[in-house]
Amino acid sequence: MSQLDKKDLAILAALQRNGRQSITELAASVNLSDTPCLRRIRRLEQEGFITGYSAAINHRKAGFEVIVYASVRLSENSDRAAENFETAVALLPEVMECSVITGAHDYLLKIVAKDLLAYERFVKKSLGSLPGVSGIESTLVLKQTFCRTALPLD
Repeated sequence: MSQLDKKDLAILAALQRNGRQSITELAASVNLSDTPCLRRIRRLEQEGFITGYSAAINHRKAGFEVIVYASVRLSENSDRAAENFETAVALLPEVMECSVITGAHDYLLKIVAKDLLAYERFVKKSLGSLPGVSGIESTLVLKQTFCRTALPLD
């Protein structure tokens, strides 16, 4: 994998701010012509620096009133149990993020739900019924003051 130079960092920072800008706009903002800029973007994609493009959606406007962080404990601490859990939880569309953590729990999940009843159903019928799950502690988000998606590259 190659090192990032100042132009690469500028491209990544600009794409984080506005992933829909044209190549011409992006190239101008980082002082490159279109072709070299596009070549750099393709390389950044191929090398895994850019993993995709998406739109930021307001969860409340989309009908998801509840955000929960759930700490999950597995009954067995093995590679197989972890792999099975990670594979199963990746299939649950309500789970927005899954992180392996240290401490009393094994995983931290960020989950969205339409309302508290929907979250309760999700815990009982989906998450709680996964093999190997021995405990779930939920922390309900009362108010999200901000959510960053851009890394501080500048």
